Amino acid sequence: MAGSGNMIEETPREDELFEEALDLIIRLQGDPSNPVARELVQRWRARGPEYEAAWAEVADIHGMAGKVLDDRRKAEQGKAAVTRRGVIIGAAGLAVLGGGALFGRDMLIRSQADYLTSTAELRSVTLPDGTVVTLGPDSAVRSRFTPERRRVELIEGMAFFEVTKNATRPFQAVVNNVTATVLGTAFDLSRDGGVVSVGVDHGLVEIAAPDAAMDGNERLAAGDWLSIDERTRAVDRGRRDAGQVASWRDGMIIADGETVAAVVARIARWQPGRVVIADPALGARRISGVFNLDRPVAALEAVIHPHGGKVRQISPWLTIISPI
Repeated sequence: MAGSGNMIEETPREDELFEEALDLIIRLQGDPSNPVARELVQRWRARGPEYEAAWAEVADIHGMAGKVLDDRRKAEQGKAAVTRRGVIIGAAGLAVLGGGALFGRDMLIRSQADYLTSTAELRSVTLPDGTVVTLGPDSAVRSRFTPERRRVELIEGMAFFEVTKNATRPFQAVVNNVTATVLGTAFDLSRDGGVVSVGVDHGLVEIAAPDAAMDGNERLAAGDWLSIDERTRAVDRGRRDAGQVASWRDGMIIADGETVAAVVARIARWQPGRVVIADPALGARRISGVFNLDRPVAALEAVIHPHGGKVRQISPWLTIISPI
């Protein structure tokens, strides 16, 4: 179950070391072939474990933010002080936004969606055929109904479908290039952290996923779940109590050997702002458990803690997850 760890406040000494490490990494970035700069960095890191820890932390954020760190630093020149919190917000925040690309993506989703939700919002929608769709937070769908076919595209997030039965007019739910086809059933469909997942509450769902590691289409029954990695096309399968399908509707996330990145992305839909995993290797690890969505930061800590990770809520708009 999700734990209740408390956030540890940064001490002035940690802030000071962070600032020193940031100065060094920017200096090294400006002239990476300079032997004096490299020697200075090596000597500074060798002063002790706390220096090495500060360097590792800045290196994580620098790897995520790239040149934005340098741009932010230059923009702050001439000011009385640059706080650690301000630098992280400026660097990591701008990196996540990608110079406005993220805002553009959100606007694109909004322009495409027929129905959508915001952070921590659940919404129930009844489609023209009577099918009821429960949207999870930060989710969006659009529907395309014709006399021959009922089709809904999950543009973002997660949705639970309670499909009205119609033997002559199949219902299709599509996310990326994964298609779930049913006649009348209830199932969960989600896309988080580069993984598409399907879980069946009752009835039958046929899954078609070109290039996935499946022997043709695959049929899922009540309690079956299947997930497809969008990058590798690897497929994971399993079974659980049908009552646990779409448990997010009841304020819980149930993970069964899923990647940290996928579980974090799912929980992050209940956390304001952006949640960023600074180390891709950490995101690729696997986790099982039940996580309470009433306290999303505590749930994130419960996911990361077994792998030695750390959750830092930088501001109301940014949460960073990195190795300790």
